[in-house]
Amino acid sequence: MVLVLGKSTLAENIRKEFENDITMISHDFYYKNHPDIPFEERTKLNYDHPDSIETSLLIEHLKELKKGHAIQRPEYSFVEHKRLSETVEVVPKKVIILDGILIFENKELRDMMDIKIFVDTDADIRFIRRLLRDVEQRGRTLNSVVSQYCTTVKPMHEQFVEPSKKFADIIVPEGGHNEVALNMIIEKIRSIM
Repeated sequence: MVLVLGKSTLAENIRKEFENDITMISHDFYYKNHPDIPFEERTKLNYDHPDSIETSLLIEHLKELKKGHAIQRPEYSFVEHKRLSETVEVVPKKVIILDGILIFENKELRDMMDIKIFVDTDADIRFIRRLLRDVEQRGRTLNSVVSQYCTTVKPMHEQFVEPSKKFADIIVPEGGHNEVALNMIIEKIRSIM
């Protein structure tokens, strides 16, 4: 079973409920590597366009996991804007949670999903979360986060993420803090398992 979530909080809450039966994979691990591009230029790339992610590798990995085979998933540094040389072994489990905001954009990837969940969060909240995360965890400046948001994040959200909501089976307002939706999703997973 492949379960899809757009936001990490909801995914994490579900993972906690099924600790030993769930494998979590983030689309973010599959950002393309650009070792030939200097760091300063890598910081200017559009990381919010679907072409910035190696979705074909993610699809290949999901196929292997569904067959019962372990994979070596990439590890990505958001501080350095590049893939690390190390990989992480991911073992197959009964349920795969795929987390990412661009996961509904690719039809082949969508077709692999058993349940598609879109987490609908207010734009101001999305911006505040990104701002805090990028400054606190990724060492970015306030100005760089605001600039990136205005030039790529918001336009790409409007072009790719928001329209992909139509492919969802379930739309969850307020994400991982929506207890009713969380409980319904947990019960649905239990019934399938």
